[in-house]
Amino acid sequence: MLKFKFTKYDLECGTDEAGRGCLAGPVTAAAVILPDDFKLDLLNDSKQLSEKIREKLQPLIENQAISFAVTHLEPLIIDEINILNASIKAMQESILKLTPTPNYIIVDGNRFKPVNEIPFSTIVKGDSKFMSIAAASVLAKTHRDAYMDKIHEEFPMYNWKKNKGYPTKEHREAIRKYGPTKYHRMSFRLLPEQLEIEFE
Repeated sequence: MLKFKFTKYDLECGTDEAGRGCLAGPVTAAAVILPDDFKLDLLNDSKQLSEKIREKLQPLIENQAISFAVTHLEPLIIDEINILNASIKAMQESILKLTPTPNYIIVDGNRFKPVNEIPFSTIVKGDSKFMSIAAASVLAKTHRDAYMDKIHEEFPMYNWKKNKGYPTKEHREAIRKYGPTKYHRMSFRLLPEQLEIEFE
């Protein structure tokens, strides 16, 4: 059962990201401030929900939220600052877009860096404990999936519409056959037996 709030702050914001383990595409984060009367029975950690339910929840969350924001950070940035820093940066940027500014932040996971002077707590498995983090996890996932569906049209041979950039056998076979694209994360091990020389 999801709890509504972690603190007594009126503008508590939850944040989460999607796409950390992918070989291609952005890491996407969302931040959400929910009103006190928010109620959504189906809401849970996005990984526990079917794609159909996530897509059903997305507009309901967006319509009911006091404020929400989503940020995509491209593979070039991921390669430059690493995936952990990129995930945190995407969450920070989403929080900075919120109006009104939250007065407390709850973060899924165990690592975060301050946003201005706003107090925060990191919560392991927070997306299965608190509503605002669960809502952020749904928005991060649905917005990222839509992004991957769009770039799939440009490079259909990798089947991102289905695998969303995750390291499936089919995705890796396509990388082996066609090589990496501008959407691939070059700092990741794209192929299990990858040698540096292959991508020079």
